[in-house]
Amino acid sequence: MTKSYSLRDLIRADNFIDGQWVPAASGKRFPVTDPATGKVITEVADSGPDDARAATDAAARAFPGWRDTLPKDRATVLRRWYALILEHTDSLARLISLEQGKPLAEGRGEVMYGASYVAWFADEATRIYGDVIPQQQRGKRMTAIKEPVGIVAAITPWNFPLAMIARKIAPALAAGCTVVGKPAEDTPLTALALVLLAHEAGVPAGVLNLISASRDNAVGSVKAWLDDGRVRKITFTGSTPVGKYLAQESAGTLKKLSLELGGNAPFIVFEDADLEAAVTGLMAAKFRNGGQTCVSPNRVYVQAPVYEKFADLLATRVAALKVAPATDPNALIGPMINARAVEKIESHVKDAIDHGARVLTGGKRLPELGKNYYAPTVLADATPNMRLSCEETFGPVVPLFRFDDEAQATHAANDTPFGLATYFYSQDLRRIERIARLLEAGLVGINEGVLSSEAAPFGGVKESGYGREGSKYGLDDYLSIKYLCQGNLE
Repeated sequence: MTKSYSLRDLIRADNFIDGQWVPAASGKRFPVTDPATGKVITEVADSGPDDARAATDAAARAFPGWRDTLPKDRATVLRRWYALILEHTDSLARLISLEQGKPLAEGRGEVMYGASYVAWFADEATRIYGDVIPQQQRGKRMTAIKEPVGIVAAITPWNFPLAMIARKIAPALAAGCTVVGKPAEDTPLTALALVLLAHEAGVPAGVLNLISASRDNAVGSVKAWLDDGRVRKITFTGSTPVGKYLAQESAGTLKKLSLELGGNAPFIVFEDADLEAAVTGLMAAKFRNGGQTCVSPNRVYVQAPVYEKFADLLATRVAALKVAPATDPNALIGPMINARAVEKIESHVKDAIDHGARVLTGGKRLPELGKNYYAPTVLADATPNMRLSCEETFGPVVPLFRFDDEAQATHAANDTPFGLATYFYSQDLRRIERIARLLEAGLVGINEGVLSSEAAPFGGVKESGYGREGSKYGLDDYLSIKYLCQGNLE
């Protein structure tokens, strides 16, 4: 009989290592604050290299037993974890909203989204197939089998504190790997709660270990994993500069890497598009989590003949968005994660205005709500010389660029070192085929603004990283292929 946890019960302040809740070796702690109010929720363990190594020691001890656990038994544990996540949807959603700031409805949506990966990989655990290679020489049998890579270090961002860690831990456990992890310093509580439920579901001690660390100590903690040859894989979601650092620093032990990095997503609206559908798709893609997503459209290109009409439709919809704390049941946009995020948004908008952009709606802070709130914004007459054309704003700001023809649109869309997500709207089937092939991205939304699914491969190209999460392909990044050659059979 599993225990039912309240929101208060789910809040844990210590590291989870080898099946135990333990403070940081140094005894240090750091505060986790509510971005809506600035109030401290609790203080959590501020871990260093010693804590990271202790987590690795536990994962190393647990690896042989978990690796040799039958796939169907690993799947059973994952299914129990999935059921517990669903059972605690409301408490988990409120915890997400409390430490991350997103509206409660979005928090519930994130719980369901993260849980879907646990369910998916519970099933995939029993489908790790190898191959029998057709005989090449008499007396020899050649086969290829897949084995877990070993210890996986999972490092996750603050914008989806449950979903991002669930879609890393679930495939790792399904494959037979053990895990050490560090959530973002802004939002460690949801990840710690998720680990609590995993332990309750029967994940053995040492198989899943999680430490928290402040911004000052995070590098030292992660460096301990980068230098440790026992850690065979790093999976990271976050900024491109940090991803490059992880790639460089892990080269000494040639770890396997999955990097889901920054984006600068274009959203293209052709003149033959259904404009109402395009606006609806853009609203869904852009304003989820207040624009704080890696696949959020950052550059919206609209063909000249429909530019003004589209701008008017969009501005009307955006102006109607209610900005409020997650405690307001009518909130559609919550606070940004912290003051640094608001400062970046404000600087991008100011730069755009200085370079000739027109504010159609928004364009200002909302101090009456708190220091971390910014009004949903639409900017017309955006141009390539503005910072927001080449830097990811990560906030509720939509800049509208004008274009004349397909060649101009696709060139502008691809003219970035990033290639995570891209979107376009058109009702011309031939154009759809042409544009889909030309766009340089790992994810392409065609007349659709919501791309993510546990059944689909998620990941980018160019400086948006490599590796895929979700889908049948997502398990491969946690497996290595072993070739077996058996001779003298005749």
